[in-house]
Amino acid sequence: FGSMLMNISATMVGIDNAATPLGLQAMREMQESNPDKNKASNSMIMFMVLVTSGLTLVPVSIMTYRAQMGAANPADVFLPILLATYFAAMAGFISVAIIQKINLLDKVILGAIGGLTLFVGLVIWAAMSLQEVVSKWSGIIAAVLLLGVICWFIIAGIVKKTNVYDAFIDGAKDGFKTAVGIIPYLIAMLVAVGMFRASGAMDLLVNGIAWLFALMGLNTDFVPALPTALMRPLSGSGARGLMVDAMMQYGADSFVGRLVSIVQGSTDTTFYILAVYFGSINVKDTRYAVVCGLIADFCGMVAAILLGYLFFY
Repeated sequence: FGSMLMNISATMVGIDNAATPLGLQAMREMQESNPDKNKASNSMIMFMVLVTSGLTLVPVSIMTYRAQMGAANPADVFLPILLATYFAAMAGFISVAIIQKINLLDKVILGAIGGLTLFVGLVIWAAMSLQEVVSKWSGIIAAVLLLGVICWFIIAGIVKKTNVYDAFIDGAKDGFKTAVGIIPYLIAMLVAVGMFRASGAMDLLVNGIAWLFALMGLNTDFVPALPTALMRPLSGSGARGLMVDAMMQYGADSFVGRLVSIVQGSTDTTFYILAVYFGSINVKDTRYAVVCGLIADFCGMVAAILLGYLFFY
């Protein structure tokens, strides 16, 4: 539970690189109690879908890129990203709960979902009521949260009389072993992503969607953000590059520049996470994890586009 909560907490404050080793540790610990070592357990799938939905409260990296690209207010996408990632997380959770026959009307689940909804609602209210304050202090708050986590580790080590440095070295050794173990799965994903981009399949798909929406007489201004949306489930770095390219071409404060930022923050890299996390524990049968993860991605992307129109069009 500790590794799972730390992974989700790191994702919430937008530090994905710190979330990965914690997630891998959680998967190794869950694998110890998994009765079928070759098949993903229900708890693994629920955890993975929640991770791939990427619930983010403070999108530090996206605001940083927007600031570097010259955005007048880098934090103006904070609220729509929060809403989009919340819808993605709820869609992923509910889809897994239905398949696993989890009673969604259970008082504990209702309390957890209600509490999260209330918290998100309060954040939305604060962001709308105190927009200038949020814009000014959101980056500082994120940095303080990140520094606070590090200080918390050190203080906890002092209280528990644990040598934090030695624990860090031991963890780094384990992390290196894990990194070597996931290299084959990582290479496979990178090759697949490279082939998808180089083959022209992405351009064909984007042009097809644009033609379909134009045929129906609908607005197609969101189409330049589709490459980022399509790449997001496959590769975080690839989607990040497409996001930056879109902001360079259209401007950070343009509709497309803001929309790609919302899309980038709405979900996480489903295929990459599933390949690396399950690959690290040699689980080959992921069952319905991919389907539920893609459901969360789709809902997050649709929500991101609709929220982009609602806030910035």
